[in-house]
Amino acid sequence: MTVTLSQINTVAAAQFVQLLAPLYRNASWVVERVEPLRPFATLAALKLAMVQSVRQAGRAETLALLGRYPGLGDLVAPASAAAADRIGCSAEQGQELSALAQTYAEHFGFALILAPGGARGTGLSANQALALARHRLSNHADFEFAEAVRNIHRMAEIELDALCASWPQQGNAVLDWIDELAGFTDSPTTESEQPNLTVTYLTDAHRRCAAQLAQWMREDCGFDSVTMDAVGNVVGVYHGANPAAARLLTGSHYDTVRNGGRFDGRLGILTPMALVRELHQQQRRLPFGIEVVGFAEEEGQRYTATFLGSSALTGQFDPRWLAQTDADGVSMREAMIRAGLNIDGIDELRRERRNYLGFVEIHIEQGPVLNQLGLPLGVVTSINGSARFTGEIIGMASHAGTTPMLGRRDAAAAMGELLLLVEQRGSEHPDLVATVGMLEVPGGSVNIVPGRCRFSLDVRAPANAERDACVDDIKAGLASLCARRGVQFKLNETMRASAAPCAAALMAGWEDAVASTGVPVHRMPSGAGHDAMKLHELMPQAMLFVRGENAGISHNPLESTTNNDIQLAFDAFRNLLDALATDLQ
Repeated sequence: MTVTLSQINTVAAAQFVQLLAPLYRNASWVVERVEPLRPFATLAALKLAMVQSVRQAGRAETLALLGRYPGLGDLVAPASAAAADRIGCSAEQGQELSALAQTYAEHFGFALILAPGGARGTGLSANQALALARHRLSNHADFEFAEAVRNIHRMAEIELDALCASWPQQGNAVLDWIDELAGFTDSPTTESEQPNLTVTYLTDAHRRCAAQLAQWMREDCGFDSVTMDAVGNVVGVYHGANPAAARLLTGSHYDTVRNGGRFDGRLGILTPMALVRELHQQQRRLPFGIEVVGFAEEEGQRYTATFLGSSALTGQFDPRWLAQTDADGVSMREAMIRAGLNIDGIDELRRERRNYLGFVEIHIEQGPVLNQLGLPLGVVTSINGSARFTGEIIGMASHAGTTPMLGRRDAAAAMGELLLLVEQRGSEHPDLVATVGMLEVPGGSVNIVPGRCRFSLDVRAPANAERDACVDDIKAGLASLCARRGVQFKLNETMRASAAPCAAALMAGWEDAVASTGVPVHRMPSGAGHDAMKLHELMPQAMLFVRGENAGISHNPLESTTNNDIQLAFDAFRNLLDALATDLQ
């Protein structure tokens, strides 16, 4: 039996509960509390209402709900093919999964609940389930409680799609591309391992990715022109009704960090490609053109320079980068020549502001915020400005047994005070972050009062002034505590990047586009850097974040999002294009 959203919105209350209670293993209270909120504009709005229903329940009620679900050990199907409600695995894999499930239950007090449908809704592989189970055993109990709840919502989402015969077709299509593109890697893995995705600038895997993107753009999507430019960017142009019309620029990067995730960057290339394919299939032209760029490099993995692809478009490619060498001594210039790139043409890649409406980018969040809120999309307000430092606190090394406490010049104790200062100052504003990510006691020993501590400091904020005020306060606090403790310090700035506030008009466009999907609008800064940060220096820009699974883990093989969330991003992008088209007519 299938039903429509219209039927869900109009049936009697008792029938509404009867229809939807099975989504939560007949815990009728979940949907009883949602029923008065009808009508729902979209299925996404209904799903989010059920998420909120569970979020508002008490812990005991939620724990009882979790108890209705099978744990990982009950989903194992040794010597079986994977299915949407089972995890097919070998006997050996089944034994390990069952052992992990038992250890998890003993440790946390509830079963290890996984949505067996996975990101696509059609099933998890044994290797995927094993990687997730191992990862989740190391988490905090409160986080795992929330993660178990997230997984039951994912199961409900898949089942509601089936009940309504509503399939995220474009989300699945983008996932197909993402999975196929992940087959090109510098570091292939065995069948028993999680995919090890590493694609660095102008390696064989990188060039194969570029060729594949170009082929899809040309043969599957109907772009009017597809080129690879002088730095390796893959550029697809879909003309507007007037080929001379200004274009909307979009895209992201297709290189990865080492052992990275398959969605970082690539989601922002493939989603607009799917939109162009839809426009081409509809034989539809907009009042503006669409230019999709697969940026060749953003991560700075093979060479120390970053944002090579987007820097070329803004006219900021530094010729001195060409002399940089990789771990094998191959210069960037040599690598580009080997790849057949026209180095002399780099200066010609600069885009002219007058030819563009602006730049928009879709990107996986790479953080936990949307996951914690239970929201699939977030509208970026600004890409944070950052400042980085290396530092050292210099005290006096002395014997731990013979030096009285009041006579010590303990660099580590001063460092501990600085850690708390950084944490406190970074917590004073919701969108400000301050981090000591590296900490070292050189030559440390169990019986020596530390004489030196080396550290890093990273401060980020949506506005430069807010960032700089935090840096100044930390510097002042460091000077004060060192003077009080009789130690010295050094602090050297290694990097400073300006914030990139999103353009008000484009950001409002994203907000309207998201609201039209039935999803609440959530505004948030981006703590990480993106290609949009570079394009900001040339034209208006705005970003849309897509929720990541597994607490938004990124730069990691466990990085993931779902077909439904990709579909919502696709729908929001289509809404944005439609609104821009209406405004320009």
